[in-house]
Amino acid sequence: MHESPNPVHDHRRLGRELDLFDTDPLMGAGLPYWLPDGAAVRHALEEYVREAERRAGYRHVYSPVLGKRELYERSGHWSHYSEDMYPAMDLGAEQVVLRPSMCPHHALIYRSRARSYRELPLRMAELGGQFRSELSGVLGGLTRVRAMQLNDAHVFCAPDQVADEARGALELIRRAYGALGIRPARYRLSLPGPDGKYVAAPELWRRSTALLRQVLDEAGLAYEEAEGEAAFYGPKIDVQFADGAGRESTLSTVQVDFHQPERFGLSYIGADGAKHRPVMVHRSVIGSVERAVALLVEEHGGAFPAWLAPVQLAVLPVAEAERANAEDFARHCVALGLRAEPAGPERGSLGARVREARLVPYQAVIGPREAAEGLVALRLRDGRRLAPLPAAEAADRIAAVVAAHGTELWGP
Repeated sequence: MHESPNPVHDHRRLGRELDLFDTDPLMGAGLPYWLPDGAAVRHALEEYVREAERRAGYRHVYSPVLGKRELYERSGHWSHYSEDMYPAMDLGAEQVVLRPSMCPHHALIYRSRARSYRELPLRMAELGGQFRSELSGVLGGLTRVRAMQLNDAHVFCAPDQVADEARGALELIRRAYGALGIRPARYRLSLPGPDGKYVAAPELWRRSTALLRQVLDEAGLAYEEAEGEAAFYGPKIDVQFADGAGRESTLSTVQVDFHQPERFGLSYIGADGAKHRPVMVHRSVIGSVERAVALLVEEHGGAFPAWLAPVQLAVLPVAEAERANAEDFARHCVALGLRAEPAGPERGSLGARVREARLVPYQAVIGPREAAEGLVALRLRDGRRLAPLPAAEAADRIAAVVAAHGTELWGP
């Protein structure tokens, strides 16, 4: 089991110190806003997930953050989940609701036209807004918010494809954790509890639970079973992380749902020419972007993997005479897609600027010799100092490391 992050790395404190995010009482509790450096981290994370999903065969969609109350009555959210939803708003003769989930919207997109078994599995992904009516007492930083950006996806597949799709989702999650430099505290198989907040369909619960147990066992993952933690429509694999105080939260999930395809009358034409009911596999690689960034801040203390860092390269001219060289090099790196910024002598001595950029993965120092010969002297965040390199070569090597989405700062 992975040790909890360093307790001094409280993301609420660090988030403000590092200018990542903040809140304002006039905006409202549980509604943080993102500052430029935090927005850069968020954008890099979102783009990584979108590209990983695209490579895994997912197609991305956009759907509205509002839906008619009737939509959530149909899905079952209104009867099983309304305590976590915002009140319905009157809009003429209709009532609309801020969505608590994307799955009903994706079900409607699926049924917008006839589907064939040849299209399955149909993997639909979205990174979009979702809303929870959280009580003020449980709100905190980025971990519990009232409006979130959720990395969500739904795979519509034939029953005999469910296990493979769940396995594929777990592999996507595993690779993402490697890129992010994080390890979960535990895996949890979340099952229904004795209360009445779950869909009453014993046979469907049995089938979906057996499928998820099979996937976990075949993956060789140790897991614990927890009653009362399932979604109202089906069991789920939850990937749990712990913060510095030992509090657990769920980051990633894989869920099997036989319920909503039935509620929405979803179907596909099989090889036999008859209509069949698909299964929905709900899957989230990083959960909400807010919670993921909170975890990353606490895990890394602001020293993010190079591909995630708000500023990836600080360019430090030793004196005013090297300023033009530093600005040219920074512009070249920006053109390569790097987040590079020059930090000139007006910001203090070279030593002070090196300390100020201690969380930046790369520092490129340019003195008189480097300026004369078109070189840069690289300092890595881990303390290594490299022999001066031609500026273009240094930029290309940094760009290659960043593009690899790993946790190493420098290749062999």
